[in-house]
Amino acid sequence: MNQLGQTLLEKGAEPLAALAHLASGKAYPHQLLTHAWKTLMQNHPHDSICGCSVDEVHREMVTRFDKSRHLAETIVDESLQAIAGQINTAGVISWPEGSLPVTIYNMTGWERTGTVRIELIAAKSYFKEGPNPPAIAERLAQAPLNLDKGVLLDDTGRAIAVKAEDLGVHFGYELPKDKFRQPYMARKIALTFEAQQVPALGFKTWAWISEPSAQVEPPHSPLVITESGMANSHIAVHIHADGTYDILDKATGHTYEGLGVYEDCGDLGNEYVFRQPDGDIGLTTKDLKAQVKLVESDPYRATYEIKHAWFIPASASELFEEEKRKMVPFRKRTASRSNDLVSFELTTRISLEQSGKGVQVSVFYNNQAKDHRLRVLFPTGLTASTHLADSIFEAAERDTMPAKEWINPSNAQHQQAFVSVSDDTLGLTVANKGLNEYEVLRDGKNTIAVTLLRSVSELGDWGVFPTPEAQCLGDHSVEFAIYPHAGTAIQSGAFAAAYQFQSPWFHTLTPGQQQGSLPAAYQALTWSGPSHALSAFKMSLDHDDIIVRMYNLAHEAEQVTLNPSFPVASAYRSDILERRHNPVDLADGLIRSMAGKCEIITYALQPNQPNQSNQSNQS
Repeated sequence: MNQLGQTLLEKGAEPLAALAHLASGKAYPHQLLTHAWKTLMQNHPHDSICGCSVDEVHREMVTRFDKSRHLAETIVDESLQAIAGQINTAGVISWPEGSLPVTIYNMTGWERTGTVRIELIAAKSYFKEGPNPPAIAERLAQAPLNLDKGVLLDDTGRAIAVKAEDLGVHFGYELPKDKFRQPYMARKIALTFEAQQVPALGFKTWAWISEPSAQVEPPHSPLVITESGMANSHIAVHIHADGTYDILDKATGHTYEGLGVYEDCGDLGNEYVFRQPDGDIGLTTKDLKAQVKLVESDPYRATYEIKHAWFIPASASELFEEEKRKMVPFRKRTASRSNDLVSFELTTRISLEQSGKGVQVSVFYNNQAKDHRLRVLFPTGLTASTHLADSIFEAAERDTMPAKEWINPSNAQHQQAFVSVSDDTLGLTVANKGLNEYEVLRDGKNTIAVTLLRSVSELGDWGVFPTPEAQCLGDHSVEFAIYPHAGTAIQSGAFAAAYQFQSPWFHTLTPGQQQGSLPAAYQALTWSGPSHALSAFKMSLDHDDIIVRMYNLAHEAEQVTLNPSFPVASAYRSDILERRHNPVDLADGLIRSMAGKCEIITYALQPNQPNQSNQSNQS
């Protein structure tokens, strides 16, 4: 929930609100964003964000996450509408009247390609048109849609492979500023397609045409289904009978074998510390026969579903309860795992997109076991003594072997967006959404182990504080992605794919045949710096400057060049507090800088918009 919330603010609400201001003069919602951030930050004390508190604290955190996220979603929606109102769809000659333009937004720092699913209103009727909602729904349901004949065209008239689905009739409403609420019934359709080459900090528009004058065929897809997997131009995936999978990196010719094994072991620790029972050997799904079936086969994406019917110990043994009551230190606990077993079914979906350079994986399970830890394993087979883990404004290089003074019984470490192992020639990077614990195992294979679940029953630390809800019983879903590459994650650019994996796509239904100041495809800022990551694109409170913040992931200096697409009156070197410092020369419209090893650089760009409001939203 934290990863979702802060990413929605960083890579959604802030940059979209800045873009809406530049495009339409819409006031930047400083105070609303401050409130959303403060609400989120109330969950960031060190005993809260890491889940080391009592159940009541955790429940209150869930409420705060929801509040912050809903506010961010509102800012996103209002910003998208402001931007969409400025897109010149009338200027695209290949889109006839009656077409339904859709705009896909990419608020990451790099051009992006990926599969998106959007919903469109094909037809709607307001309640006031009568005679009543059921009759309106029936009338809309009878209208032909011709989904099998429709096409999706980009702004050059090129057809895109798309899957169109009829979603039926649904209730909806509008809340106009100049009148009372306007309820309606709407016939909806869903379009799923690969949005290709959407500019960084920008957008690209397509149009759904239900009755084209001539049928235009999309280009051939490189995505193919093989006898036991799938492949595209970049990688090939082979799935085994036990649900593990091999990934061939076609660029290097190297295959990573036996990925995706699940490991479950006992846990006698607490919210602070993992402690595996003495003599406990982790159970794995290796050689456990799985049900494997193809569930999606479209030009833009293929997906296999893998189901494991697994049985694991129901809990720790009865001795564990006695040891907790007596405050036996976790290192001296002698309990084992129970002999009673419970069902633990895992449903894994592994997807490969048409242009994907890695695979995306989602896992669903219902946990009814206690006192255990679940991990997923990725044996890299690479020889390396160190690895990279995404941290705060850096990719931290860490020794895989712990220091001699390390006394924690676990060598699990913390990551943000990814962990990566490389021998400088080959590399494997595993990205995640909110899975912050990992370990690179000292097993001769440099296996990356990512924690999916810890089920514990007490706070720990200095007293007896039961936390039954920390057993995390019930339904769970997690997501991660796997990227093979040459060299390191930084050299190959795999780090950018990992950051993009965490960032959501955004879309709007854009009015057709409207005049506007923005083209159908637009990028607010172009920049270069192969080892740099974009951290922020927002507006400052003091000056309403556009703030651009980046950081250098390389361990050497690198030049960065920025080229704003909007008029800039003046530019300044800035800092983390968004203050103006030294003016920057804008003689040729470009901003150039040398960024040192792991350096954070910030620029404040004053937009040249004399006719647009610079007032903050004070509501």
